Amino acid sequence: MLRRLSSNVVDRLEPDGTYRRALDGFAAPLLASVRQCEPGALAVTLDAMPGEEERGLALVRRILGVDRRLDAWDRSAAKVPWLRGLAQRMRGVKPPRYPTLWETCVNAIIFQQISLIAAGAIMRRTIEALGSAVEAGGAVLYAFPSAAVVADAPEAVLRGAGLSGAKIAALRAIATALLEGRLDEAMLEERSSVEAAELLCTLRGIGPWTAALILLRGLGRLDVFPINDSGAARSLALLSGGKEVDLEAALRTLGAQRGLLYYHLLLARLEARGELAQSD
Repeated sequence: MLRRLSSNVVDRLEPDGTYRRALDGFAAPLLASVRQCEPGALAVTLDAMPGEEERGLALVRRILGVDRRLDAWDRSAAKVPWLRGLAQRMRGVKPPRYPTLWETCVNAIIFQQISLIAAGAIMRRTIEALGSAVEAGGAVLYAFPSAAVVADAPEAVLRGAGLSGAKIAALRAIATALLEGRLDEAMLEERSSVEAAELLCTLRGIGPWTAALILLRGLGRLDVFPINDSGAARSLALLSGGKEVDLEAALRTLGAQRGLLYYHLLLARLEARGELAQSD
């Protein structure tokens, strides 16, 4: 789920199962490598400067969602007939998160209202133009460019990556809000999901769907499900065999765990395409 598009140049899943991720915000871009050495145990290697290992490890734990408990989800998903089988097949999958609020917002904005393939290509060009390259296992990864870098980037560079004027303006507005302290993760954490969504919607380029996606994928708010998500709708139709399902009833049953349905619908699509082993 962390790497669902081949155009992704921020993280990489190696043939041997090693997950690699480049991280910005350190003295030099940090490279994290993670392998599942045995059931229930991960081996993490950090290429980091002295004194930065603890913060790097905390980000890895956040990205992989390793501290999330799934008991409530397992109980709730078992009550939804069309979801039960998928939930059983994917039992133990933890909900991933972006490492920063900024990266979450950029992904949410760029992927608005265009196809996954087109958005992935724009994201790749943006990151390659502005991010820092890191050698990783014979390949090159890029640390995600910071808010300051994007805010200062020439218009021509952002346009050249494929970003529209509206999306450039939205990204600059969010970057400025973060840099000036008018928005940060702590402000959202101290609010309920409804209140946090309302705050996000005051920013240019963010509406209810985008706010929900930011809360789910950036802050790990599992009580949020992005309604009217086109990808989720396609996956739902695939999972149900084209039969109509009562999504609202399912969301009520799932309650505070409803956000995990978003991830499982993505898993259903990857499973149907035979890509799950390469992408989860």
